[in-house]
Amino acid sequence: MKIASAIVGGQEEAVWVASQGYVPVSRLREYFGKDKAPVTMNQILANPLLLHELQDLTNQGVPVEANLTTSVAEILAPIASPGKIICVGLNYRSHVQESQMEIPTSPVLFNKYNNTVCGPGTLIDPPDDARQMDYEAELVLVIGKTGSHISEERALDYVAGYCNGNDVSARDLQFRSSQWLLGKSCDHFAPMGPYLVTADEISDPDNLEITGWRNEEIVQHANTRDMIFSCRTLISYISGYMTLNPGDVIFTGTPEGVILGKPPESRKWLEPGEKIAVEIQGLGRLVNEMGTPGGTK
Repeated sequence: MKIASAIVGGQEEAVWVASQGYVPVSRLREYFGKDKAPVTMNQILANPLLLHELQDLTNQGVPVEANLTTSVAEILAPIASPGKIICVGLNYRSHVQESQMEIPTSPVLFNKYNNTVCGPGTLIDPPDDARQMDYEAELVLVIGKTGSHISEERALDYVAGYCNGNDVSARDLQFRSSQWLLGKSCDHFAPMGPYLVTADEISDPDNLEITGWRNEEIVQHANTRDMIFSCRTLISYISGYMTLNPGDVIFTGTPEGVILGKPPESRKWLEPGEKIAVEIQGLGRLVNEMGTPGGTK
């Protein structure tokens, strides 16, 4: 099942991404005689029974003549307000090598904040003094169940679904100090989308093709099996230090091909008007455009 978050009738609402278009979850439930109140993605993730109900309803299907689809004003990030945004650095050997760093012996974790979250099509305006803009195509795990000290064997049971993510980075800000926070947590630096694909549709998140695009050029291509720390390992490791809750998201790291990994003399940083895209097997395509530094002011 594919679910997106959208602005419908002036408010945030979860929509089923059906073959015929966007179907508000409220309309879907009303069609089957359920409560017709608007529902957000966070509410769905907080209520496993509701998620299972929606899977049952979408499996039944809706006749085209029922005309449940609607136009949406904006597609948001699937999880528009994550509880936690946990990111993993240096999680592909090829990316470690191009970054000229040592292979980590445990996951390298950092975080972003909700100001970084945006959906497909959102214009990314860097700060005034950010000039070294870079892309990072990543698989994002969306947690659907509260858990602490989760075993690797049970780790994927805690995942509600998956989506594309782009760990947009301002490299000049990132390495201004020993902490990466500044270059990773500017507004709109964590695009996600275009929708969440529920876990039942992804048989193995540790075996998915991942592709990053710069305009019409493929600049990153790998498989998630190349990750140093698997999805299972990451969930287990992180939950040993902090409780994971429904609506938390984990950016699992990027493969080689980022601009930073090129020789200094051949680095061409992203410029205004360029399109960056992430496409992961079974998860659709996330596209955003680079804006002008300080452009939102």
